[in-house]
Amino acid sequence: MEPFEKEIRARGFHWIAGLDEAGRGPLAGPVVAAAVILPPGVRLLGVDDSKKLSPKKREAGFALLQEKASAIGVGFVEASEIDILNIHRATLKAMERAVADLLCPPDFLLIDGVHTVSLPLPQQTIVKGDQKCLSIAAASIVAKVTRDRIMIAYHREYPEYNFACHKGYGTKEHLQAIEKFGRCPLHRQSFRRIYQPSLL
Repeated sequence: MEPFEKEIRARGFHWIAGLDEAGRGPLAGPVVAAAVILPPGVRLLGVDDSKKLSPKKREAGFALLQEKASAIGVGFVEASEIDILNIHRATLKAMERAVADLLCPPDFLLIDGVHTVSLPLPQQTIVKGDQKCLSIAAASIVAKVTRDRIMIAYHREYPEYNFACHKGYGTKEHLQAIEKFGRCPLHRQSFRRIYQPSLL
């Protein structure tokens, strides 16, 4: 999963950050992005697209990345700001904040998807990059584990919604809780299903 990084290093770049996000689709909570710079030739057994991994394996991958990565940055955009920006712009903003959070400034960005970010750095987008590119797969794990931990923490504040279970996604249980208890400050007010939960 390192062909992209190798090709870019051959062009003279050294600090290549993979970027990915978690939380575009949920009805509640932040969108979280991560930026990960890996050292050349690093071996990361078990690191893959976060969607393919169990929660236990994601946590193990997260711990491994904390040990092996050259730098990790995380960026957040909370629900209230998502409502102002829209989810697309909020996702890109979270990625920009993740890059800014890196202790080691990158000189090239590899981004999951088709959209670049508004930063003065060389960039390459990769469709399904979390399945093809090691540094993006690493970022997907960091973003997913970080967001899950945030939603578990929010569960303690708003237990009636059971965020620890569904992490804010539009499950039947979550929609029923919205109908029963109404919306809380974590809900994305601009999302259509918040107003019409029966649409799911």
